[in-house]
Amino acid sequence: MPSFDVILIGGGTNGLACAARLQKAGRRVLVLESQSAPGGGALGRSFVPGFRAPALAHIANQIDSRVLSGMDLDRHGLKLAASNLTSTALSPDGNHLVLQGAAGATLTGTISDADRAAWKALRQQLLSFAAVMAPFKQMTPPRLAKGTSNEYLRLAKLGLGVRALGKAEFREFLRMFLINAADVLNDELSDDRLKGLLGFDATLGSWLGPQSPNSLILLLNRLAGEAAGQKAALALPAGGMAAVAEAMAKSAVAAGVTIRSNAPVAQILIEADRATGVRLASGEELRTATVISAISPKTTFLSLIGPRHLDTGFTNRIRAQKSRGGAAKLHLALKSAPDFRGADLKSRLVIAPSLRAVENAYNPVKYNEVPRAPVMEITLPSAFEPGHAPDGQHLLSAIVQFAPHDPKAGHDAARAEMLANCMAQLETYAPGIGALVTHAELLMPYDIEAQYGMVGGNWHHGELAVEQMLFLRPVPGMAQYSTPIGGLWLASAGTHPGGGISGAAGWNAADRIIKEGRA
Repeated sequence: MPSFDVILIGGGTNGLACAARLQKAGRRVLVLESQSAPGGGALGRSFVPGFRAPALAHIANQIDSRVLSGMDLDRHGLKLAASNLTSTALSPDGNHLVLQGAAGATLTGTISDADRAAWKALRQQLLSFAAVMAPFKQMTPPRLAKGTSNEYLRLAKLGLGVRALGKAEFREFLRMFLINAADVLNDELSDDRLKGLLGFDATLGSWLGPQSPNSLILLLNRLAGEAAGQKAALALPAGGMAAVAEAMAKSAVAAGVTIRSNAPVAQILIEADRATGVRLASGEELRTATVISAISPKTTFLSLIGPRHLDTGFTNRIRAQKSRGGAAKLHLALKSAPDFRGADLKSRLVIAPSLRAVENAYNPVKYNEVPRAPVMEITLPSAFEPGHAPDGQHLLSAIVQFAPHDPKAGHDAARAEMLANCMAQLETYAPGIGALVTHAELLMPYDIEAQYGMVGGNWHHGELAVEQMLFLRPVPGMAQYSTPIGGLWLASAGTHPGGGISGAAGWNAADRIIKEGRA
């Protein structure tokens, strides 16, 4: 076995981005991936013969521009089946509202002139605020302590960018930064379909409802993303989201990174308060001067290291990190194309008929119960290109909000109830779809935890909420990818700036390690 400067645990998109960045900077990197192939939540999933579904994420809207260009993903096979994907707010009577262009630049469908004008103004304001937040994603978050390596020049420039909003807009930015999404949307808009879709987007993948404090910041965070180099746009990679993982893996290997799949790590080796390597589940030990964990911070510290190597206060903060998953993933194999009352199947279809509907889907989950009318985001990859389903048949992929991660009814009963409720909801918007289903798979948050190692089934390895963002991520006092253990670094979505198929956290971590000269 050759020697390596860095051993990186976890071959998800953040791990691959971190590994490629370090390898190109002259480090010799070994990536250890527990699954049969790298990619994490971006991997494809053959849930029934002939149908290949995106495992978790199914739309690209957060791929970091540095990762896209620095890993030369286009050259390594990343193409788009659709760019600037439209979003359709479905209506049970067929009166759908279509948002075209980045962040719904154009509205198509029956809607009042007043709402069109109000949305135009609100959209512009939200995008301007998201533009203020976007640069923070591509930097090490500041720490509020003396002697830290804060990027003061960049912070000063960003501060000037905030003040450049103008006095009135700056005040509005501060007011809206911590407000809930429902208040803003109800103040500015009246169309239930539009408000429902925006409220859904604000809470997608979170443990918050539209009326929860601080929920608007998550909508701004979403709008600060980009796809195919365009801000606030949505895209569908050719071959599905698995193509992103495959291109990143090819790029990393081409740069010289070594990837070992089916190599789960059982322990991070600690000697004299310093990480010195890892022990695999097979018992094999690998030594190195630098270990990077691109998996959950909770798993890293509580399982791979253990409390005996950590300060009690730090251990308690890690245990208290919120990591509740509220999203389920639904896959349906269909005999033929469904009819969502005339909606374009080459669109992102959203069932969230109102803000109240989104809030009502969230409320039962707070009490570990299944919502009666789940809200969901739907794509049919097979409508865009072949290869996802047999000829003439279709694959439906849906992210369903909200789902309990610790249901009172027990895992099997809750999954069965959730599937039945999802199908009832789909039947309302696409009559007859139930008769088209040949196979169904529903991954609840606890299934996602078991299969992908995401604590609580949370896709971000820790909830994205204002108290767990920027210098508070993953926990207060540890925000710059380093850890209390010498030689051990973090690079997962559990660190800043969080989740999504982005690679930003891994790239940021690599930049930090290179700057410190620690690998």
